[in-house]
Amino acid sequence: MSSASTTLPSEIIPTSIPAVEVSAPVALGERIASIDVMRGVALLGILAMNIQDFSMIGSAYLNPTTYGDLQGWNYAVWIGCYLLAELKFMSIFSMLFGAGVLLMTSRIEAKGRPSAAIHYRRMGWLALFGCLHGYLLWPGDILFTYALGGAAVYLARKRKARTLIVSGLLVTAVASVLYAGSYETLPYWPKPQVQQMEESFWHPSPEAKAKELATYRAGWRVEEPDRIKQEIAMQVQGNLFMAFWRAYGLMLVGMGLFTLGVFSAKLPARVYGWFIASGVLIGLPMVAMGVHEAFAHGWTLRQGFFLDSQWNYWGSLPVCLFWIGLVMLACQKGWVTGARRRLAAVGRMAFSNYIFDTVLCTFLFYGWGLGLFGKVSRMDQFGIVVAIWAVQLLVSPLWLQRFRFGPLEWMWRSLTYWKMQPMRWKSTPELTRGEV
Repeated sequence: MSSASTTLPSEIIPTSIPAVEVSAPVALGERIASIDVMRGVALLGILAMNIQDFSMIGSAYLNPTTYGDLQGWNYAVWIGCYLLAELKFMSIFSMLFGAGVLLMTSRIEAKGRPSAAIHYRRMGWLALFGCLHGYLLWPGDILFTYALGGAAVYLARKRKARTLIVSGLLVTAVASVLYAGSYETLPYWPKPQVQQMEESFWHPSPEAKAKELATYRAGWRVEEPDRIKQEIAMQVQGNLFMAFWRAYGLMLVGMGLFTLGVFSAKLPARVYGWFIASGVLIGLPMVAMGVHEAFAHGWTLRQGFFLDSQWNYWGSLPVCLFWIGLVMLACQKGWVTGARRRLAAVGRMAFSNYIFDTVLCTFLFYGWGLGLFGKVSRMDQFGIVVAIWAVQLLVSPLWLQRFRFGPLEWMWRSLTYWKMQPMRWKSTPELTRGEV
């Protein structure tokens, strides 16, 4: 790899802002509004897929034929979310996370200060938050994986953009190699092992489905042993097999795209137009092909999970570019100003909003709350998603008119910098209208 220093776009490090101490988070005037908007879109989009995992048995997320009606509007909702959201918004979030690491460390190092201690303390707290989230609330946590990826990606922060993007795609490909190897060797695996794998997450028996439904309708104490088992599997097998490689790889890609100025909405409009075209002409057909193949092969474990899923694994990347291009063009051209301000507020509170999604959805679906687990159709799930979007788009700007950070952002920053951060504004913040 080249050791050449990264050159950041000129608007990333402002020259007109008074100097601040390193032991302080990024000030409002130093934020890149287009990144906040993109993060807000990604945060909302992630819920369109996560709602299935909150509300239905685990296998239904990977194999939709195992649970729930898949006809009419229910199928339309599933296919729409799969084409446009599955892996897409989480991938964008990973890219933005890598961009955020580069932005924060560059800001610190521009003042002649070391960034390692602050960065790794930040990742350490994120790992702890992820464990609390996964083991106590919902075994679908991604924060722990992001902490691992963030710890690794720091070492590459000074590489050239091309090196970051190419190496990121190579890292992302590790999971594909593992999937391909499993596809080729699965016929030679011990049959009890294959049967156990299929039963655990791909095509559970009626008895296993009934047990999972009863468990997550029963209450927190009854759910907890299964939640711990599922979260351990996510943190170990999930990360080793796919999650870590994709998150880490796309963080590297995000660093490279950030270095090129992609997320600052400063590239020529035609570049973002190419992004949109690649999603429509390449990404969506690839994802659709994977769906066609999975149905054609009957959603078998070997074909559906290990092979057909790879159409979306890679097709999702051009679709990511579609969303990035669309949002950056909106920021560049000044479209839908009011919506962008609200999305930016959601993005600035992404951590708090992500955990809010978990608390609210587990209350709705798990036994410690309303116990609707397994009782809500896919169409009605999407109605709940839209309602949550509306709440977050309404509440996030109101919160940030009074407070500098979301509540969990404030806690994370205070722990990272070993200093209580000021929470309330001394006066109502003036947001420059041209920022968003």
